[in-house]
Amino acid sequence: MVAGVAVMTGAGIAHAQPVADAVAYSVVGDAIPASLGGLAGDAARGRAIVTQRQAGLCLLCHSGPFPEERFQGTLAPDLAGVGSRWSEGQLRLRVVDSRRANPATLMPSYHRVDGLTRVGAPWSGRPVLTPQEVEDVVALLRTLRD
Repeated sequence: MVAGVAVMTGAGIAHAQPVADAVAYSVVGDAIPASLGGLAGDAARGRAIVTQRQAGLCLLCHSGPFPEERFQGTLAPDLAGVGSRWSEGQLRLRVVDSRRANPATLMPSYHRVDGLTRVGAPWSGRPVLTPQEVEDVVALLRTLRD
């Protein structure tokens, strides 16, 4: 990941620095069909974001097909096969604002900035992941097929 933001999740995790401001997106049904900012994702960069403990912190809760990473989480669904279970737009919604898909989720919103609570003042109004980073993570998730 290039830059992150400090957020408090259910696990109380904090992260480094704020990133660029969020971009507008449209939710259609259970998906965000269009890429954020019209950007194309890169699965290799997405893998780096997902697996780095200082980046998206994904493996804190999720496990997945990342044999080089030890101590993967068990609080959230395994990421193996996620690209077969959901469309690109559905995956994007889950990264951008997972509570739209599941209001009871522990997963933080990685790009939504409005209506959040327990966010430190320096990070208020700033997304965890940039639009490019969201698209990179979505590109990786699309490759994780059964």
